[in-house]
Amino acid sequence: MVSGMNTYSSTLPRSSASTGRDSDLAIDARGLVKHFGSTKAVNGVDLAVPAGTVYGVLGPNGAGKTTTVSMLATLLKPDAGYGRIFGYDVVEDPVAVRSLIGVTGQYASVDEDLTAAQNLTLFARLLGKSKAQARSRAEELLADFSLEEAANRPLSDFSGGMRRRLDLAASLIDTPPLLFLDEPTTGLDPRTRAQMWETIRKLVAQGSTVLLTTQYLDEADQLADRIAVIDRGLVIADGTADELKQSIGSSTLMLTPADRDDAAHVARLAERVLGESATLSPEAGRITVSLHHPDRVPDVLLALRDEQIEIDEITVSKPTLDEVFLTITGHSESDESDPRTETDAEEALR
Repeated sequence: MVSGMNTYSSTLPRSSASTGRDSDLAIDARGLVKHFGSTKAVNGVDLAVPAGTVYGVLGPNGAGKTTTVSMLATLLKPDAGYGRIFGYDVVEDPVAVRSLIGVTGQYASVDEDLTAAQNLTLFARLLGKSKAQARSRAEELLADFSLEEAANRPLSDFSGGMRRRLDLAASLIDTPPLLFLDEPTTGLDPRTRAQMWETIRKLVAQGSTVLLTTQYLDEADQLADRIAVIDRGLVIADGTADELKQSIGSSTLMLTPADRDDAAHVARLAERVLGESATLSPEAGRITVSLHHPDRVPDVLLALRDEQIEIDEITVSKPTLDEVFLTITGHSESDESDPRTETDAEEALR
């Protein structure tokens, strides 16, 4: 992905640009297009991100996620379409846009010759803080990201997760109204990922807006208020996690009778009550049936009780985001699209 787009925050004071020009949308993008030679990395992306929310962008490697973020963060110029950040055009008002955003990519942009504390202090000084303010803010961030014990250690001793936390900490020296997180948890262990999730939730609770690109479907499911799915440079679906799941089908009811000999009878009963065809797995003794109306589950249980059939297990499951992605794109989320798109974006930003 983009090695040149690491942590970025404007050196302008946050007060230099108002977020009042468009208080409803933090991001308003229409028809964004970006070419790299004959490759169309982004092919007409539309995004509408309400202020004060987490907006997830899903897509495989090469789908155009990072190129889209790069254009919205003023790091690449769109070939067509427009992007606005709190009402400020990313091409016409790049200075205003940069004063409102922070960007954190996959790879740490820290100075290898400095300690964690020195890196954060340096960033704070570059953002106009006094020496005392810079030291104080560095100490706060080291504590927030559980890096206090490593504050004065050389970065060569840092793990990948520690570097990611330091990179995010650097982007939050001045908490921006809008933060772009480009796959921030790639390569992190589960514990560090959970810490990062909690940090993102706190940012939004404090009033920030987060655009989160990710390849982890569970991450989008946990964090995002709305999700856009990008494939081959185009947004092919948009909605809440539940809306996307509902778009590909109903929930599923699974029943496992205590006595496997009752399985066929349970299947017929479920079909009669729900009006749907049931699938019977003789080996597992499990019945599966589509559930278009979840409020009918009690009717099934009452019918089973009337027939004096004991059930060992009953499960109602919604479609997963993995199933959503597979259905609407025709391939799994982990499959790569055209890798040239993001590679060319990386080259353009070096």
